[in-house]
Amino acid sequence: MTVHDLLTMQTGHDHETSGSLWRPIPTSWVAEFFKIPVTYTPGTYFVYTSAASFMLSAIVTKTTGQTMEDYLRPRFLEPLGINTLHWDLSPGGINPGGNGHSWPTDASLKLGALHAQMGRWNGQQILSEKWVKAATTRQSGDDEDNYGYQWWMGPGKAYYALGLFTQLSIVFPEHDATLAVFGAIDGSSKLKPFIWKHFPAAFGPAPAAPSPVAGTLAAKTAQLRLLPPLKPLNSPVAARISGKRYRIAPNDQAVEWISFGFDGPDCTYIMQDDRGEHSIVSGLSQYLEQGTDMTGHRLHHEYQMDDKRVVAGARWIDANHLEMTWQYVEAAFCDTVVCSFDGDTVSIDRSVNVNSAATRLPTLKGVLV
Repeated sequence: MTVHDLLTMQTGHDHETSGSLWRPIPTSWVAEFFKIPVTYTPGTYFVYTSAASFMLSAIVTKTTGQTMEDYLRPRFLEPLGINTLHWDLSPGGINPGGNGHSWPTDASLKLGALHAQMGRWNGQQILSEKWVKAATTRQSGDDEDNYGYQWWMGPGKAYYALGLFTQLSIVFPEHDATLAVFGAIDGSSKLKPFIWKHFPAAFGPAPAAPSPVAGTLAAKTAQLRLLPPLKPLNSPVAARISGKRYRIAPNDQAVEWISFGFDGPDCTYIMQDDRGEHSIVSGLSQYLEQGTDMTGHRLHHEYQMDDKRVVAGARWIDANHLEMTWQYVEAAFCDTVVCSFDGDTVSIDRSVNVNSAATRLPTLKGVLV
């Protein structure tokens, strides 16, 4: 198996290995890679797999003694002015390569624009032109998908980088244009047909004819919200339970107890599980941004961060139902936690907008102590 086989997803594996499969494993992921059966002769069969991108990162670390992030920082990130970046580490201090990476949408735009300019940025050759041409030209694939070096090929001469939950950087080289998208939907196949329908046609010289539904669309767009509005409702439950604990019945999430603290316009939710004590403060009148280590890996593609940024708000749906919304601002995940109170008992239902596996956890049931 060669670096070319890894770059072009021709490892000889017969199935994809998702990053979510390895993230819970505390031992070497390099060792895990070599456990995967090589069903086909490497270089002869295409199947997308995050395992290949991980091994490319591992090779860089083995060769340079640096993580991929540290190696790229002076050579790629700093010249492009990309300063906000988080990249996970696997056991052994290796960046996962194909996942676990967060940066703002404008960084995705810069990634595409750099390739659209054949590797040049502000007069400096960041990537070799030869590499850009090879990376963005079909190297492997099947009847439905064509693949370069870690880039997918689109219609015409377009090419794109794609994340699982529809994080996109699309380059239209014939139009010297780049389109960046940060989505939160499972399955880019839902969005790509609309992109290919309207782009690159939107770059044409003639303006599009006014649509008869343009007014309706504009009105609907004006009403769109990323987060539900917070309602200025109160409940007598808040004063009765504030600061007290609920003992949680045996469950598959290793949760031992939870508590609610109502202090003025805020609600502090605390959960104790096998990882320790975690909290999120949700505003009842406005959303609050903070860092948290709240357990959530089963709903978050197995990502488990020790300090993840979240915007949190809470509202009483009625006197006995509290709904908390946790928007993880550096990821695609938005959790909804509905707490149903009945006398001295509570039921907690937690769900997420998008995930590669289950989108809802089994209900937690607790008793006031």
